[in-house]
Amino acid sequence: MSQHGHSNDHAHEHKSHKKEYIVIFVILALLTAIEIWVAELKALSTFAKGSSLTFLAVGKAFIVAYYYMHLKEETKWMKLIAAVPIMAGVYATVLCLEATFKPF
Repeated sequence: MSQHGHSNDHAHEHKSHKKEYIVIFVILALLTAIEIWVAELKALSTFAKGSSLTFLAVGKAFIVAYYYMHLKEETKWMKLIAAVPIMAGVYATVLCLEATFKPF
């Protein structure tokens, strides 16, 4: 037994996530730079800009939830529960885009 009352056989090592977090941070920074670049493009239509920026934002939200909020370590049920707001956001975006471009 260790001084904390735990057997050494059952001690859990804490895995450092530092390298993984740095990689994810760099990916998120690159996606943010792409978002800024897309927003400034004059050649893209409003629809293309909106669609691209929405896709990038949903992708970033997924990455944050999956890695920083540790969804990758959760059960399938918890992952589904977390995905519902994202799906609702995508659906709301589609409805807004449809309403914007629907002929009168």
